[in-house]
Amino acid sequence: MSQISVYDMKGTKVSDLELNDAIFGIEPNKAVMHAMVVNYLANQRQGTQSTLTRTEVSGGGKKPWRQKGTGHARQGSTRSPQWVHGGVALGPKPRDYSYSLNKKEKRLAMKSALSSKVLESEMVVVDEIKLDEYKTKTVIEMLGALGADKKALIVTDAVDSKLVKSAANIPGVKTATVNTLCVYDILNCDKFIVSKSAVAGIEEVYA
Repeated sequence: MSQISVYDMKGTKVSDLELNDAIFGIEPNKAVMHAMVVNYLANQRQGTQSTLTRTEVSGGGKKPWRQKGTGHARQGSTRSPQWVHGGVALGPKPRDYSYSLNKKEKRLAMKSALSSKVLESEMVVVDEIKLDEYKTKTVIEMLGALGADKKALIVTDAVDSKLVKSAANIPGVKTATVNTLCVYDILNCDKFIVSKSAVAGIEEVYA
C-alpha cells in the first residue's frame, strides 16, 4: 500500500495514511476517463434548442408571383428556406442527449481518476475539515495553507452546510461528498482536497 501525508487545516503535517492500491494505485485508463467525461457533459445538456421549419413560420400562404413570364425563378412561398424570415431546413429540434455507461466502466473511470490525482501529487488529505461558523475567510486560509491557489475540489464524508456555504462564493472552488463525487469534477480540479474520513468512505464504496 502506498502512503500519503495527512495535514491539518493550517497546512501542518500530522501523520501518514496508507491508501488502498486497488483504488488509488492503479494505472489510469485514459480512454475510460475520457468516455466518462464525455458522458457527464452529454448528460448535462438540456437539449431544448429548437428552430422553426417552413411549416411553422407564419405567413407565406400566397404564391409571391405567377409561375411563368416574370423573369424570376419560380417560387411557391416566401417562407421557403432560401427567403429572409423563411423556415430553417434541417435545423435542430428538442432531443435528449443523455446516455449511460455500464457499471464496470464507471468504477474503472473513478478509480483511474483517483489514481491519477495521487500519481500527479494533486491529492491532499486533511485530518479533519470542520468550520465553527459560516466564514469564507477560513476556507480561503485553509486552501492557501494547502497550496490550492487555483481550482480545488473539497470532499467530505457527509454534507457540511457551513463548509458548503463558506466555499460557495470562492471562484474555482467546489465541494462534494463521497456519494456525489464524479470523475469530471476530480479531473477538472488542480487540487483534490479530501478529508481523512472521506478517504475511508471512498475505499469502502469502491473496494
